[in-house]
Amino acid sequence: MGEKVEGLEFSQSHGKERVRVARVWKSKDGQRHFVVEWRVSINLLSDCINSYLRDDNSDIVATDTMKNTEIFALVGNTVYAKAKECSEILSAEDFAILLAKHFTSFYRQVTTAIVKIVEKPWERVSVDGFKLGSEKHTTEAIVKKSGALQLTSGIEGLSVLKTTKSGFEGFIRDKYTVLPDTRERMLATEVTALWRYSYESVNSIPQKPLYFTEKYLDIKKVLVDTFFGSPKEGVYSPSVQSTLYQMAKATLNRFPDIASIQLKMPNIHFLPVNLSNKDGQIVKFNDDVFLPTDEPHGSIEASLSRSRSKL
Repeated sequence: MGEKVEGLEFSQSHGKERVRVARVWKSKDGQRHFVVEWRVSINLLSDCINSYLRDDNSDIVATDTMKNTEIFALVGNTVYAKAKECSEILSAEDFAILLAKHFTSFYRQVTTAIVKIVEKPWERVSVDGFKLGSEKHTTEAIVKKSGALQLTSGIEGLSVLKTTKSGFEGFIRDKYTVLPDTRERMLATEVTALWRYSYESVNSIPQKPLYFTEKYLDIKKVLVDTFFGSPKEGVYSPSVQSTLYQMAKATLNRFPDIASIQLKMPNIHFLPVNLSNKDGQIVKFNDDVFLPTDEPHGSIEASLSRSRSKL
């Protein structure tokens, strides 16, 4: 929220970006480990206008303090200290809310804390071994001093591809159009999804351990299953736009505590290849040889919300 300064509208915030932390939890018998790796960004809205106008820094929570904590000031930072204090496994969403509550409750100057986390996809391959996956789990918690909450989670880099059951036809044509109609093509995309939860205060979120981690995995499954269809028959995609809408609608239908979802799905092209043989004859493409490309690509995105909901 801006304020009037010398007849002008002024707004400000400050924070700390890309604080990296890994946390390992071990079962009581030491036989099973659980690991997360998070990249944390913290942004504070606070009453520190004097630092901008009057060279007075007495109301600033130093960005280094966002690392440094009162208890561990000499050896750690807030992110690390709070991760250490979490003796039980928790989700990225719960950790973001915990950090945001810390800054809004401990510092009188801070009116709102915005905490964003990107989680690397470490996947278990043995009792205490992991491999790095591809797509990332993201979350953003905006917490006000009053306890009001806006919680958004998402997924980045979910690469999916199917070699059939996709087409594109009946689109507008002009003198620059060279793309032919087709009912058989490769469909590839890298899904970025953001969904906003309907919880409006920190006291209203579910207290079930790893609730948001499980919800993330469930939403990812719905998105993937809708993209591909059933294992036996699949599902035909008349366009990326149509598939995107079906994925968004399936998410809202399946999860009542999701208020809105935004999807971005670039159309990553696999171009049919026709080759010439030694006699100069064209060897026709037959849905079998393609030139993969990543640039340029189509850009398709849309959001879907329940009534009176905004992402």
